[in-house]
Amino acid sequence: MRFYSKTYKTFQFFNYTCIALLSLACILPLIHILAVSFSSRDAATANIVNFIPIDFTTAAYKETLGNNNFIRALLIGVQRTVLGTVLSLIVTMMAAYSLSKEQHRFRGRNIYSWYFIIIMLFHGGLIPTYLVVSGTGLMDSIWALVIPSAVNVWNMILMLNFFRNLPQELEEAALMDGAGHFRTLFSIFIPVSMPSVATIMLFTMVVHWNSWFDGILYMTKVEDYPLASFLHTIVVKENFSEVGVDLAALHQISNRTVKSSQIFIGALPILLVYPFLQKYFVKGIVLGSVKG
Repeated sequence: MRFYSKTYKTFQFFNYTCIALLSLACILPLIHILAVSFSSRDAATANIVNFIPIDFTTAAYKETLGNNNFIRALLIGVQRTVLGTVLSLIVTMMAAYSLSKEQHRFRGRNIYSWYFIIIMLFHGGLIPTYLVVSGTGLMDSIWALVIPSAVNVWNMILMLNFFRNLPQELEEAALMDGAGHFRTLFSIFIPVSMPSVATIMLFTMVVHWNSWFDGILYMTKVEDYPLASFLHTIVVKENFSEVGVDLAALHQISNRTVKSSQIFIGALPILLVYPFLQKYFVKGIVLGSVKG
């Protein structure tokens, strides 16, 4: 039976209290948005909705799901997230695998490592990036949203350190059995590195799903906006006419309930994915952040 000192118990009390308060600070706004989205026009307009819907109605969700522009933006957002995450994972894992080798096995390793560190510290800037995307003909295409952000140096370093901690005997055994580097990477390294892979996948998915500025920057038509850019047009700019919201319907429902329903639907995919990756999250961060 363990005995804890009074100091330790006091620390645990304040620790759990702080965690509980931070959790409430994250959860309560989402509950409030959900309550507003299911409330009536009068209740939302009067700003009397807290955490329980008043005069429960699904009119805002009917308007949102009946908006073809919203559905199109949702599908583009899903396409961008899936494509961007897969592309980023492939590039990141291949770069991390190469740079995890010793100097005598990969002679240019230090040069490439310093190159990645420099570009992580010094970004090219918005205007040069825009000129490159425009000059390569990527404007108004899904590739303009995924290629510029395909390489995240921090994620690469996280996975690089994870690969370095793996026993060298695994790779040596694979090479002795005739496996090449690609076979070794995808059949040996990645299956035993799932905590790191899942962590980077979660980071990348959240970035792509929530990114709104590049959609507005690289897309000249509202019809090509991903969901985050679409929501920015409604929530921040409040431009309902450009995104296909029926202005006549706003007399029956509040624009606040429409915004809330769209925000909640926009947050729902990440909320559904996170529980499946959460068990790898802490382990991936800890093991990938230090080198043994």
